[in-house]
Amino acid sequence: MKTFTLACCSTILVLGMVTSPTFAQQRLGWVYQIDGLAAYQSNADLSEGGEFSASRAFLRTTALYNLNGGTSVGLSASIGSFDYNFSQVDNQPWEDIRDIRISVPLRFRAGNTASVFVSPQVRWDYQSGADAADGRTYGVFAGIAWKLSESLTIGPAFGAFSQFEDGDIDFFPALLVDWDINDRWNLNTGSGIGATQGPGLTLSYALNDTMTLGLSARSERIRFRLDEEGLAPNGIGEDKSIPVVVSFGYNPNPGISLNVFAGAELDGRLTLDDANGTELSRQNYESAPLVGVAFRARF
Repeated sequence: MKTFTLACCSTILVLGMVTSPTFAQQRLGWVYQIDGLAAYQSNADLSEGGEFSASRAFLRTTALYNLNGGTSVGLSASIGSFDYNFSQVDNQPWEDIRDIRISVPLRFRAGNTASVFVSPQVRWDYQSGADAADGRTYGVFAGIAWKLSESLTIGPAFGAFSQFEDGDIDFFPALLVDWDINDRWNLNTGSGIGATQGPGLTLSYALNDTMTLGLSARSERIRFRLDEEGLAPNGIGEDKSIPVVVSFGYNPNPGISLNVFAGAELDGRLTLDDANGTELSRQNYESAPLVGVAFRARF
């Protein structure tokens, strides 16, 4: 059940990244991976009246070159969307949000038991109709993990990313852990396609060699640049929540996985800022059902 991955990078669960600092034997040469996700959040009541629903979809491709000695370097690119539907059309802060990401993951050994990873990344998060360049941020995820035993790998990590406001940096610590509690139970801080910044945790149980059940929770936060129209021209929107889901995974072979999940978005909050980052409004939203499906193909 070695799915050791970065704790701070997809929606809620499910897909281990090939950039993970694992000690498992890697196939030398090029490895390619395609990930996809679609999720839907049903109507949630807003604290200032009205309700909204949201859907998201992501597709990511990764090419990774594995060298001898546990070193690898690659290129990953993804495109996604967050589509919002507000019941009060005249008071709608935003609609379709675009998300584009490019990263260059690098992994190498540090001694016999440690593995280091560094993953620079550029992101564009912006409303359809806005200038993509106005929604650009950049930064890095990095960390080091030690294999303490055959069943436990653990270590610190951090993320540091620029913000839309000039000079602001979002810095957050993270913990990398992959713990095979026994032959069936595994605890890991994993990530998947489409995750936003924030830590997560997944507890999974292997039903057999091809099927797993999982319980996942993570802190989700996305900020995006708005267009020139609407309630805050060229402003900044933010959606923050804690999704908690139960998942069922099917892995017929090492190269293919399919996951379906259902749960709820908890402790949700929508924030609207002006172009300078000054807060204009903040609304909490009630817990809302969440369902989705994700897949991975590696070859």
